[in-house]
Amino acid sequence: MRLWFSPLLLLTLLIGLSTAMPVLEPLFQWLQPDKQSVVYERESFLFLLQNHLTLVLVSAAVGTMLAVAGGIFATRPAGRDFLPLVNQVASIGQTFPPVAVLALAVPALGFGEAPIIVALILYGLLPILRNTLAGLEGISPAVTEAARGMGMSPLQVLVRAELPLAGRVILAGIRTSVTINIATAAIGSTIGARTLGDPVIAGLVNGNTAYVLQGAILIGLLALTTDSLFEALERAWERRFTPQFAN
Repeated sequence: MRLWFSPLLLLTLLIGLSTAMPVLEPLFQWLQPDKQSVVYERESFLFLLQNHLTLVLVSAAVGTMLAVAGGIFATRPAGRDFLPLVNQVASIGQTFPPVAVLALAVPALGFGEAPIIVALILYGLLPILRNTLAGLEGISPAVTEAARGMGMSPLQVLVRAELPLAGRVILAGIRTSVTINIATAAIGSTIGARTLGDPVIAGLVNGNTAYVLQGAILIGLLALTTDSLFEALERAWERRFTPQFAN
């Protein structure tokens, strides 16, 4: 239970702060005395949090499936010749800034959530792919040979031996990708997506520092909560599988 205490505490703080932001109006009024409105009210913070998180989760799910599949393919005998190509394709996503991806995607997909999801998928591929490759290639050949010696098929070796052993490294890549994309998703507000970037953009346009702080605090707290959750997942994964294969 102690393993999950930190992420649960941060999650409670995140939801509580999203709900109770108007209660902090005197504090923001002190920070921004020249503004009549100091708490962002166009959308509820809980709604923006939910939408922001949905965009990140959808892009992370698609990106993880693509990157892990690409990593598995590139580490099989039939796919090793394609390893440089797989790496290059994934690197393209981080070569282009997300703003540039949005500029190219908006004419084709229109305004809203779709372009930012595409940008987040491309931007999040590389850390997951590299960690998938590192995790799978770091497995001792003796382990896979022992699994084959037990009569396992190649698919069984992958599912029952390789992926459990590489899981923590892959989770670390997903952790990096998702944490980065939580901040990156905020730029979706510039093309009509409803995210926690809304108060930040509104604050910059209107010169309202209170709005900027509200969005930035919640984005930062969401990133900390997510990072803490992945840390707990990595430790739980290690406890579950390391003793099994150590024996």
